[in-house]
Amino acid sequence: MNLRRWLTPGIGVKRWLVVVFAGLLLLALAVAHALRQLTRDLEPGGPLGGLIDVATLHFLPFALRGLIIGSIGAALVAFGGMGVFRAVTRPIRTAADADTPLVEVIYQKRFLARGPRSVAIGGGTGLSTLLRGLQEQTSNLTAVVTVADDGGSSGVLRTELGIPPVGDIRNCIVALADAEPLMGDLLQYRFPVSDEGEADQAGGGDPSGLGGHALGNLLLAAMTAIEGGDFEEGVRRLNRILAVRGQVVPVTATPLVLHARCTDGTVIDGQSRIMHTAEIEQVWITPDDVRASEDALAAIAEADLIVIGPGSLYTSLLPSLLVPGVRDAVLASAALRVYVCNVATQAGETSGMTLAGHVDALFGHTSPRLADIVLANDRFDARKPDDWSAEVVRLDWPPRTTPAPRLVLDQVVDPDYAHHHDPERLAAAVLRTYEETVGSKRRTAVRTA
Repeated sequence: MNLRRWLTPGIGVKRWLVVVFAGLLLLALAVAHALRQLTRDLEPGGPLGGLIDVATLHFLPFALRGLIIGSIGAALVAFGGMGVFRAVTRPIRTAADADTPLVEVIYQKRFLARGPRSVAIGGGTGLSTLLRGLQEQTSNLTAVVTVADDGGSSGVLRTELGIPPVGDIRNCIVALADAEPLMGDLLQYRFPVSDEGEADQAGGGDPSGLGGHALGNLLLAAMTAIEGGDFEEGVRRLNRILAVRGQVVPVTATPLVLHARCTDGTVIDGQSRIMHTAEIEQVWITPDDVRASEDALAAIAEADLIVIGPGSLYTSLLPSLLVPGVRDAVLASAALRVYVCNVATQAGETSGMTLAGHVDALFGHTSPRLADIVLANDRFDARKPDDWSAEVVRLDWPPRTTPAPRLVLDQVVDPDYAHHHDPERLAAAVLRTYEETVGSKRRTAVRTA
């Protein structure tokens, strides 16, 4: 047992140890008082008196007698207390905590519970990457996930069952699930597509039934059916079943259709087509008056920190921010709002776009007040894959939009893959920016009070 760790400030144990010790001391005094009352009339040298002398080690020197009895008592209290504590906490420990010392589990959970109330808005790989980093820093975390995807397994389930796309939600649940790694692998398992199925998929179907579907997608579809078609409740139930650290919520329970207009006037419909389209001028969603998720609005209203991105600008971030209730809630929030720009462009969707170009497009579709801070990568020596068709996002500043938000640069790219953020580096940069900004405001408020 790591006694020093148990006494670490903030774990919330020392105060209760003091209370227990005071109670035991009072009990010991009460027992001593009772013994004194019972034995004061005993005859010296009598059988009962001799038995009491032996039991209380009266034949030893006074100082040694106290040391031995005190040591035995302290050892029994510590041993029994830890036994009771383990018996009480064992049922609530997750499988992921099985190999972690109990004191570390408690410390981590208490530490995470004090983290800032954070909301991350987006979708795709970028959002799940951010969540994997943030979940090590705070458990007060809500992921607000886009529901505009219309391709792959999500698109098939959306067409056949009429439910919102579930792929991005599945990835975020896996990123935040406080469960053993095998459960994450199980949720991400994708059933193979037969040769016949591949041929049929080219025509829009799949006779194999399960071919191409991720198990987590099917589970979300099943939970929705169990809840009588209530998609939001189905997602809530899966959050609880998988012990998600924080919560994952859809931006709306209504499937969204994304539309884009190119600079030449061409209109493209559908997220899966838009992501491969260049020269995008404007995007919008239908229905345009969709109701935002109540869980998402509540989390935004209570947030200390709102993070927008990283993720595909037009197909992951904007579909959520174009939901009127979500956009208005973010603008009305008193939280620190941080936009995390991608580290690399995406072939088609954002080809050739600079940092300022990303900010102008985001703010032009929403509001210049959407974000207080823009966080961008300034490390450009990360390893580029051989088949890399993208390029790093060039750092030109300021954008045309005024007033320009504050720019923060940090080395947040994955050194081994120039197309992705590093989860730990990104989370650390976001929270460092939050602490520096909020801490500065607090110090200013104290000086002016």
